[in-house]
Amino acid sequence: MARIFDVIEYPNEMTDELVHRFPDDSSIGDYRIGSQVIVREAQSAVFFRDGNALDVFKAGRHTITTANVPLLINWIGKAFNDRTPFPAEIYFVSMKEWANKKWGTPQPIIVRNPGVGLGVALLQGFGTYSFQITDPQMFVTKIVGTQGTFHTSDIEDRLRTMLLSKLQDILGETGAKHSVLELIGLTEEIGAGVRAKAQDDFAALGMMLKTFYVGNLKPSDKSAQELRDMGMLDMATYTQLQAADAMRDAANNQGGGAGLTAGIGAGMGIGNLMGQALQGGMTNTAQGGSSAPKPSGGGEMPEVMTPSEAAGFLKVSEEDVMAAINDGSLKAKKLGNAYRISREAVEEFLKS
Repeated sequence: MARIFDVIEYPNEMTDELVHRFPDDSSIGDYRIGSQVIVREAQSAVFFRDGNALDVFKAGRHTITTANVPLLINWIGKAFNDRTPFPAEIYFVSMKEWANKKWGTPQPIIVRNPGVGLGVALLQGFGTYSFQITDPQMFVTKIVGTQGTFHTSDIEDRLRTMLLSKLQDILGETGAKHSVLELIGLTEEIGAGVRAKAQDDFAALGMMLKTFYVGNLKPSDKSAQELRDMGMLDMATYTQLQAADAMRDAANNQGGGAGLTAGIGAGMGIGNLMGQALQGGMTNTAQGGSSAPKPSGGGEMPEVMTPSEAAGFLKVSEEDVMAAINDGSLKAKKLGNAYRISREAVEEFLKS
């Protein structure tokens, strides 16, 4: 039977598809003037010809004519062989709200915490967000391109990156006025701030951020070693936090004693570590004190030491001393395969 017209529709529920193109392969559709296009609820249809968007159809039944596609008049030529072809691509776009999408902080966010501990804190959080396509033509032209199908997973990483950037801005601004404990209680205000900051970025993609909820915001459980690896701690502060870690581990270890944390406390009583942590070793560092450190036995520091001896005076592991030597922050003299460290070098290191 002779071909009269086409019926073009996409009845799929689009449970994870944002956009589906007809035809869905690399070919171009050969549709006739008079063909029927059925657009379902929560869908829009975007028409393209030769890479140009012609029009957008909303939900309902539409007939392809030059009347309801105004730009089409510039493209359709003279009829031939009793048919007028309409070679084009039709993109069906889901217009529903995509809810309950997850976000989380893969790395902790640094915020100011004046007057408490180090003066900074690391926060981690997670929650949900939802979005909706508001300009299907812009979304297809800017994001989808010529892909046959475009799923939510194809854009979620990009959206989460945008959201985390705005969250970091909000926490920085809010942290200047509130303590970390107050920040944790301002999840509703933080969520509203992220929504407001992100709207322009979403609109530039033809989208809208509908909701952004902070499910939980809490201090990070990063260890002292991880903080040091992030470049946030000097050696003296790191030592004191290691001592605090040792106290915590001692409370959880029924055996107690030395060796409770890696790299510190070997051969030292836990009571000695507790005394140092509670008696203000960090205060001396903050005030620029220059008195030489003493070993746990109370003796004076010798003029020349091995890395192991220096580690005993600094209350850190020998590996930490070697790391400081290798990065140049602690001066040492290499004699053959061994290192020797002067008392002056250790004192200078503690002042830096």
